[in-house]
Amino acid sequence: MSQETNIPYKIYLEESEMPKQWYNVRGDMKKKPAPILNPGTGKPVTLDELSGIFCKELAEQELDDTSRFIDIPQEIRDFYRMYRPAPLVRAYCLEKKLDTPAHIYYKFEGNNTSGSHKLNSAIAQAYYAKKQGLKGVTTETGAGQWGTALSMACSYFDLDCQVYMVKVSYEQKPFRREVMRTYGANVTPSPSMNTEVGRKINAEFPGTGGSLGCAISEAVEAAVSQEGYRYVLGSVLSQVLLHQSVIGLETKTALDKYGIKADMIIGCAGGGSNLGGLISPFAGEILRGENNYEIIAVEPASCPSLTRGVYAYDFCDTGKVCPLAKMYTLGSGFMPSPNHAGGLRYHGMSSVVSELYDQGILSARSVEQTEVFKAAETFARVEGILPAPESSHAIKVAIDEAVKCRETGEAKNIVFGLTGTGYFDMVAYQKYNDGDMSDYIPTDDDLQKSISQLPKIG
Repeated sequence: MSQETNIPYKIYLEESEMPKQWYNVRGDMKKKPAPILNPGTGKPVTLDELSGIFCKELAEQELDDTSRFIDIPQEIRDFYRMYRPAPLVRAYCLEKKLDTPAHIYYKFEGNNTSGSHKLNSAIAQAYYAKKQGLKGVTTETGAGQWGTALSMACSYFDLDCQVYMVKVSYEQKPFRREVMRTYGANVTPSPSMNTEVGRKINAEFPGTGGSLGCAISEAVEAAVSQEGYRYVLGSVLSQVLLHQSVIGLETKTALDKYGIKADMIIGCAGGGSNLGGLISPFAGEILRGENNYEIIAVEPASCPSLTRGVYAYDFCDTGKVCPLAKMYTLGSGFMPSPNHAGGLRYHGMSSVVSELYDQGILSARSVEQTEVFKAAETFARVEGILPAPESSHAIKVAIDEAVKCRETGEAKNIVFGLTGTGYFDMVAYQKYNDGDMSDYIPTDDDLQKSISQLPKIG
């Protein structure tokens, strides 16, 4: 404990302080995210239509943009208690290393076997599937955190779990794949030859390493072609951001416990699940006029949907079988380079995060992966946790901002999300340590090719 500030290294909450309700930031948004559309009719999807893909209660949560709070079922709260509340950590050692007057805090979500925040939504989605009496679920996974979390949740509820894993991650992260299999999941590299849409993508992009958009298409096809199955998604969807709000709610409670006011909140951004979950309660205060924060979304320069994409309706998947969502997108046909932050290799951004960005509630930055891993190395050496490549995007910008504070003398309170650990990402760290890691930034022409193919809506 610091004698100067009397704030412990780790701020732990009591079980009684764990959230009993999820927070739905859409309830506080005067201008709501645009509705998701049926690609066949061009009209907003109905509950019945969405319930053919998702569990009914999850479909209801997806369409609910008025309720501010939704009760967390007791069964889910009981499961949360295995690894929640998660600590908010004061990064004293990193502050000393950077010689900064800034106070740096990180919300650590890696204290479970999946190694990430993904379990917060996985257990909720598995619970609703079991409650509906389903046989199993299908899903996609990028780096593997979501697939690992869902396989754990399905094992807990005795559900079949079928995972389509982005091919480049399937090859780069074999141990993550084996954790999924240990929990009983069937794991298929995507795009595969097992589905119609997978065969089509392989024909159009020979030798591709795949993307989350590809894997989503295959998982949806697998779900709708099997009786007693539904599709579940680990990011992007509003229901997922709802479940992940436990991150931000706990963070806010921990800060309030010690009278700390965050100046800056930073999260990595791929589909938007961890970022949306972390920032939701803080964004809600901004929307209600109660407080002001600087919120920064950090994305890879190789897949820059917020910083270089367009705000338009697009398919959520490469195979164009999912509903249309209005989001910041690079085009569903954009095939990102095989960088090592597999969980951020998605062409679009959550409709909720996109609308908040469009309203100016948050800003966005893109960073190159060699600089990301340099920041990860710095963090690991002084804070004792090997961070996931995805999380390290937030670390990079947190370090940048702390260095600015050193130059200006400002003692800002910087909070970032450490979404998970990188112990299954050793191929990536090996590439960095060997000097074999490169940066790829798509050209304007690269992006225009896919953006020009956006569906013409409205």
